[in-house]
Amino acid sequence: MPTVRDLRDRIRSLKNTQQITKAMKQVAAAKIRRAEQAQKRARPYADALAEMLGDLINAVSSVDHPFTKPGKAGAPVGIVLISADKGLAGAFNSNVIGAAERFAREQSDARYYTVGMKARNAVRRLGVRDHATWPLGAESKIRTARELAQRVSDDFKEGTISEITLVSQKLVSMMSQRPEIRKLVPIQNSTLSPSEPSDRKVKGSIEFAPSPEFVLSRLLPKYLEFTIYSAMLETDAAFFAAQLVAMTNATDNASKLIDELTIAMNNARQAAITKELLEIVAGAEALGV
Repeated sequence: MPTVRDLRDRIRSLKNTQQITKAMKQVAAAKIRRAEQAQKRARPYADALAEMLGDLINAVSSVDHPFTKPGKAGAPVGIVLISADKGLAGAFNSNVIGAAERFAREQSDARYYTVGMKARNAVRRLGVRDHATWPLGAESKIRTARELAQRVSDDFKEGTISEITLVSQKLVSMMSQRPEIRKLVPIQNSTLSPSEPSDRKVKGSIEFAPSPEFVLSRLLPKYLEFTIYSAMLETDAAFFAAQLVAMTNATDNASKLIDELTIAMNNARQAAITKELLEIVAGAEALGV
């Protein structure tokens, strides 16, 4: 049975831990607002770009671009896996990594491109030591997205990979984040659906100069680049939401444990006092005899 001193030390340790979880909770609450604002600013551009590409693909008869053609047969699937750089966010990282691993097992072979330290470490544990990787918390996310898009584009055009699939977290709500698997290349009309349905009116005929095919060939690489950038922003927001929930639960659980240990310490202290009183009474009775 733990002594009063042991229980007091455990309570002190829990209070120190609670201070840390409270601080991390406040930091996550402050950062998630900025992350959500950045994501909301990027979403209209991504949706407009997807709508324009869908209209262009429907308008042109054929497009001579590698992104609209099937990849090299027999080549491995390219998986762009995006996770957070840090943990302490519940099952946030393990869920998206597990989704990527399950998808990779369904394929004959897979080649990883990771964003985030947790994804990099997970892929290394799978035995893939040499693979392209970038941190999520880089100073410029758009630069990281541009480098990543260029790398996977070159590999796809050279036949190193047969398709480009994105695995990342989708922010459903503050309380829920869900791993999402999207096939980006080869590009089809189904992959160009906007993130939110829009009630847009049917537009009239639009003239593109020099031609719709030329405009489409220039927009397709930008679409891949901005889709990755938007997924990085959404992962950031989803991570802070998951961390906020995890630190809130940790703080509440610490409070419950402190209350339980305080009651146990009071009971132990009272038991020790009662024992001492019994020993004194027993000694007094023995001397009186």
